[in-house]
Order: sequence, then structure tokens, then C-alpha cells
Amino acid sequence: MAREKNVKLTRFELEVMSALWELGTASSVREIQEQLPEKKRPAYTTVQTIVYRLEEKGAVRRVKKIGNAHIFEAAITRNSAHRRLINELLDLFGGSARPLMAHLVETGKLSLEDVREVESDLMKQQEERPKSTGRKRK
Repeated sequence: MAREKNVKLTRFELEVMSALWELGTASSVREIQEQLPEKKRPAYTTVQTIVYRLEEKGAVRRVKKIGNAHIFEAAITRNSAHRRLINELLDLFGGSARPLMAHLVETGKLSLEDVREVESDLMKQQEERPKSTGRKRK
């Protein structure tokens, strides 16, 4: 997973990827299917189709075959997939995070503790940036 791919995932593909990430190791289609919530678990063949689509997109890769079962591993990280989704969402708002942040505050999904944590991260990021010489570049 050295080089992150910019893979666009559907909601269901993301659910299948989440199951694979949760398993933490290379897994068969059956293991991935069994990791999905029992209440709305799709059929084996449905999960198999999605895994093969994910392979075509480069989100998973076949690592070996045991008997008739192909073993797959994630080729992208959860963080990479989340970054792509968040960037797509921000693009819908013209690149501004403010409408999203306002909504999170209004719905109670963003706490003061979350804001303080983000503020701390921003401060660290600011400190890590190289200091400007004060001269403007043209």
C-alpha cells in the first residue's frame, strides 16, 4: 500500500472495504461476507461480484488461491478512501468546509472537544511549517 490510489467507491463497495479492513488480514469472499452485519448481509455471490469490481478498480488485490477460494487484501487504506469521500463532499460546497462544519455543530455531531482537538492539530501543523523570511515572492 505504498502508493495510494484515488479510487472512487460506492456506498456498498465502501461497506465491503470496511469489512476487509476490519478483518485486518488477507481474506476470502466468504470471510468478508460474514464480517458484514448479519441483519442486512448480502448473498455470497453479491459480495463476490463487488469484490471483483473492487479488484478491477484497484482497491483490492488477489494475493493467493487456497483450493477454489481466492484470497484478497486491501490495496488502499481506509484513510485514503475517507480522504477521497471528504474531498468530494467539500467540492460540492465549493471547497469550503464552513457549511459542513455548521451542519455538524447544528446536529450535535461536532463537540467542543472535537473542535479543541482540531485546533490542537492546526497549531501543530502551523508550527511545523517553515518560517517565512518576511519577503514577498513574485
